[in-house]
Amino acid sequence: MVPFAGWSLPLHYGQGHLQSHLHTRRHCSLFDVSHMLQTLVYGRDRIRFMESLVVGDIAELKPGQGTLTLLTNEKGGITDDLIVTNTSEDHLYVVSNAACADKDLAILRDRAAQLQATGSDVHLEVSDNALLALQGSPSMARVLQAGLLDDLAKLSFMNSISTTVFGVPGCRVTRCGYTGEDGVEISVPAARAVELAEQLLGVPDVWLAGLAARDSLRLEAGLCLYGNDIDETVTPAEAGLMWTLGKRRRMAMDFPGAAVIMAQVKEKPRRRPGAMALTGAGRAPFTSLYPHIPGTVTSGCPSPCLGKNIAMGYVEAAHSRAGTELTVEVRKKQHPAVITKMPFVPTQYYMAK
Repeated sequence: MVPFAGWSLPLHYGQGHLQSHLHTRRHCSLFDVSHMLQTLVYGRDRIRFMESLVVGDIAELKPGQGTLTLLTNEKGGITDDLIVTNTSEDHLYVVSNAACADKDLAILRDRAAQLQATGSDVHLEVSDNALLALQGSPSMARVLQAGLLDDLAKLSFMNSISTTVFGVPGCRVTRCGYTGEDGVEISVPAARAVELAEQLLGVPDVWLAGLAARDSLRLEAGLCLYGNDIDETVTPAEAGLMWTLGKRRRMAMDFPGAAVIMAQVKEKPRRRPGAMALTGAGRAPFTSLYPHIPGTVTSGCPSPCLGKNIAMGYVEAAHSRAGTELTVEVRKKQHPAVITKMPFVPTQYYMAK
């Protein structure tokens, strides 16, 4: 168990990190991610409220559809990355990172108060639901379908439904996750979370997994970790996350930091995200890039699936092309590496036919 954002969380379970990681790729694993902040946004002006804070096109989301978006500041920096879902009910469902929960909630509440003062109809509710992530191809769909009346084959990546799961009513099942695999996150009433977890773990294919596997799985899938790969000093343009900006939002430039971000797009950022694979010996995490190519390593670990060291970071734009050779420092020793394409391991996100 390790401390994380005010919580005590499992780093790994009895089977260890390596086996847990590989089991998720080959079968499926259950992650307790109840430390994430879940917020419900109500009111007829809820979409206008949300779009005043994030870069995404929330208005275009169909009922039940969600999107990854970015909470930005006036300097264009990324305050947090969020998933916002336009539910089929009467609210938006927002999931935020635990490490950013306090500042995110303060920003949301402050903005809601500002709009309420001008007569807007918006109000927030913090959910006390637990959040369970069942991740892994191909077992996840088979395991979960046994406890659903809904047809899981009709639920595409980044879409959600409110349903009963293994006899537990009032659950929200969202087809998403942080592993690169087909998976779901289940928002479940806290009083019945253990019951649901035990139901899922009753299937031999399902193992518990902790933070260590979650981190190495997301890195293989090329997914950013807030506080490592993105933060308030990095803009969406620098982070390679301009795909999160809807076309309408780019034209309107009505989100925090829009002038800074769009100017960077026009001028081209001086630094870009780089995915790196170690080509020499050594399996310890990267610590830094060697100075002949200025840059920063933000995340790194041995890849259980690839059997070599991988990392994400930022390098000068001129050196960011795939195939560029560079040198990294591992435990004070220099090793050759190469810029490669992300994701390191192909993703398995499910799109309904």
